[in-house]
Amino acid sequence: MPFMANISGRQATAVPFPSPFAIELRGISKNFGTIQANKDISIAVPRGTIHGIIGENGAGKSTLMSILYGFYRADSGEILINGIPTTIPDSQSALRAGIGMVFQHFKLVQNFTVLENIVLGAEEGAILAKSLAKARRTLKDLSREYELNVDPDALIEDLSVGHQQRVEILKTLYRQADILILDEPTGVLTPDEADHLFRILRGLRDKGKTVILITHKLREIMEVTDNVSVMRRGTMVNTMKTSETSPKELAELMVGRKVLLRVEKSTTKTGKTVLSVQNLHVRDEHGVKRLKGVSFEICAGETLGIAGVAGNGQSELLKALGGIINATGRIEVNGSALPLSGTQANGQTRREAGIAHVPEDRQHLGLIMDFEAWENVAFGYHNMPEYQKNVLFMDNDALRNDMAKKMKRFDVRPPIPTLPAKSFSGGNQQKIVVAREIERNPDLLLIGQPTRGVDIGAIEFIHRQIVALRDAGKAILLVSVELDEIMSLSDRIAVMFDGRIMGFRDPKTTNERELSLLMAGITGKA
Repeated sequence: MPFMANISGRQATAVPFPSPFAIELRGISKNFGTIQANKDISIAVPRGTIHGIIGENGAGKSTLMSILYGFYRADSGEILINGIPTTIPDSQSALRAGIGMVFQHFKLVQNFTVLENIVLGAEEGAILAKSLAKARRTLKDLSREYELNVDPDALIEDLSVGHQQRVEILKTLYRQADILILDEPTGVLTPDEADHLFRILRGLRDKGKTVILITHKLREIMEVTDNVSVMRRGTMVNTMKTSETSPKELAELMVGRKVLLRVEKSTTKTGKTVLSVQNLHVRDEHGVKRLKGVSFEICAGETLGIAGVAGNGQSELLKALGGIINATGRIEVNGSALPLSGTQANGQTRREAGIAHVPEDRQHLGLIMDFEAWENVAFGYHNMPEYQKNVLFMDNDALRNDMAKKMKRFDVRPPIPTLPAKSFSGGNQQKIVVAREIERNPDLLLIGQPTRGVDIGAIEFIHRQIVALRDAGKAILLVSVELDEIMSLSDRIAVMFDGRIMGFRDPKTTNERELSLLMAGITGKA
C-alpha cells in the first residue's frame, strides 16, 4: 500500500511505505513546569494493528497522545509517521498526516445531522450542497465497508451514545485517516455496544488501518489488541504482544506492585432501613419526565447498584437524592423526610442527615476547577470545628494539612494541596472528590461512576473503601455503567430504563446478558 506524504497540504507522489511502523515516537519528553509528564518515551506501532496503551492516572498516556495529535509540542524527541520524520504542530497537521482521534467526550454538534457533523470543518468550497452530496456518497461507502451504519439525516441528539461514537469514527475516516486514536472509547457503552465497537476496530485493522486504544480496562486490552504498551509515572515500562501477557502481569506493571483484580467482600449483614424512596418523579427544564415513579429501599450494611445505559434516569436519581434538582414523591433517610426542592440549602441539609455524595460529573458538580485542591476538599465541610480558627475565619493551615494527609492515603498525584484541581488528571480529580466524601463516615453514600477514568490501582483502593463502608453498616447507592463493577460491589442490583426501574436482581444469580436485556427495556430472564 503506498504512502502519500501530505503534511504540508500538498500531495506527493505515491511511494512504497519505507517502514513497517505506522508510528514511531523516539525519546519524547514533555514537562509542565516542575512536573515531567513524559520522560524519554519511545514506542513503535506496527501498521495494521490494534495497539493498546495503558497506565495509571497521571502516567502520561494522554499527554503522549496529545503530542501525537498536535495538541502539545514535545520538549524533545522525534515523531515518525510511516517512517517519515514528521512535525505535528497542531491537529490540522495531524489530520494531514493521516491521524484521527476519537475523544472520550465526543466533539459533535448536537442539533446538527450526522451528515452535517461529518462535513463540518472539511467543506470543499463555498457551495455547501456539493460537499454534502459528496459526503453522503462517501458516508454510504464507509458505513458499508466498516459496519458503521448510521442514518446520515438523523440529528445527533436523537442518537444513542454508541451511534454517536460511530459518527466520530466516520468523521476520522471521511478525512482519510489511516491511524485512529481512541481515548477510553467504551466508558458510556453497554456491553453489546462495546462488543460491536470491537468488531468495528477489528474490521478497521483488517483493512489496513492502525488503531491506538487508550483504556484502563484490562479486559478490553486482552480482548481486542495485538500489542500493548504499559506506562508508569511518565515512562514507558514495557511493550509486548498481548497474547504473551496476562491481566495480572499488566496490572503489576502499571502500578509497580501486586494488584487484587477482584473485589473481596463478606456476606452482607443488613440492619434498619436507611434510605426509603417512594414514587419519585423528576421533570427536566423542558418538562420531559426523567424519573417515572421510582421506589426502592436500602438498608444499613447494603450496597444497591443501579445499572443502566447512560441517560436513562440514573443521573437524575442521584441529583434528586443529593438535593440538586427538584423532584416529587418522598425521600426518607433514617425515617426523616428530606426536602425535594433543588436549592443550595439542601446540600447542607443532606450532610446534616448523614449523606455523602460523589457525583457522576466530577468537573462540574464535584469540583471547582480553578480552586486549589485543599479548597475543594473543604466544600460542604468548611464549618466543622477542626477547620475553624475562630468564629470569623477558617483555619486554612488545618485544611491544607488535612488535604496533604488525604492525598497520601488516596495516592493523589502530584501530592500538592495548593495545585488547582484543573492541574490534576481526571483520575486524580476523582480521588480528591472521593477522599472528601468517603472519609466523613456517612450513614448513606451516594456514589456515581466511582472509577470512571481511574486506573487499576486506584480502582482497587476505591472499591476497598466502598466495601469497608458497607461492612461498617453504612448504606450505599452505587450508580455505574460498568457492569462488572455493579456485579462485584452490589448486594442487590436495580436496572433502570427510560426513567423506570425494570427490576431487581441478585448479583449471585444474574448475568450480564440478563442485565443487558433489562437495560434495553426487555423484561424476563435471559
